[in-house]
Order: sequence, then structure tokens, then C-alpha cells
Amino acid sequence: MFKVLMLLFVLVPIFEIYLLIQVGGIIGVLPTIFLVVFTAVFGGLLLRWQGLATLERVRATLARGEVPAIELLEGAMLLVGGALLLTPGFFTDAIGFVCLIPVLRRAVIMWAIRRGVIVGGASRGPGAPGGRYDAGPKTIDGEYWRDDDKQR
Repeated sequence: MFKVLMLLFVLVPIFEIYLLIQVGGIIGVLPTIFLVVFTAVFGGLLLRWQGLATLERVRATLARGEVPAIELLEGAMLLVGGALLLTPGFFTDAIGFVCLIPVLRRAVIMWAIRRGVIVGGASRGPGAPGGRYDAGPKTIDGEYWRDDDKQR
């Protein structure tokens, strides 16, 4: 995993620089700089709007007595998307906007859940409902005594 992250930290900036040079060569330097700044500002506004909407959905889900799992995953994607939009470049902006657009964000989350990228964590461990060793109710036989019964 460390090698993959290091590779991404090296290749993504190189690709971003390449894209910035190519776009700058086509539309010019000032329009390219404007686009980079515009996507950061617009992304920040979209992040605020989507963050507040997601927070409201979390509150509504909790008020119904349910666990806001999908909403929390959306919140995590909003954080990632916001960070990517603040990073200058067109490639990271595209990924950031995917994280901020509700339909695309939910589609990515559902895809990740179906593929097993996102798992239920401890709720899927041995002995948990749906876990590997779940064979229904278990009975454990044993003896017990109370310490205060021995003293009498």
C-alpha cells in the first residue's frame, strides 16, 4: 500500500503539470490560471453546500434511530473531494467534482460497497451477524457461584 501511495504522490503531480502545460498551450496562460482558481472557489462553495446537506441527512437519519452509514461515507468523500479541489490541477479537480456531485458520489460509494472496497468492519467479524462463524444463537455451558454465597 505504501508503494502505491508513493507512486501516486509522484505520478499525479507529473500528470497535473503535463495537463496544465497542454491546456495553457491551447487556451493561454491567464485563462488556465483563471480556470484553476475558479474551480477551487466553485468547489469550495459546492463543498459547503453539499456538506451542510449531508449533515442535515445525518441528523435526520439519527432522529429516525438509524445508523447514518452512507451519510458518513459521503462526508468522508466530501472531505477528499474538497482537498482535491484545493489542489491546483485539472485531474484532481475532476476527481474532486466526482466526490462533490451527489449522484456520482453515491454511485461511487455503492460501487465500493458492492466490490468489497468498503466493508462493515467489526460488524462482519467472527461471531457477528453475517460474520464468518455465525451459526445462530450459541449456548455456553458452565458453572458459576457468587463469592458472597461462600462466606455464609
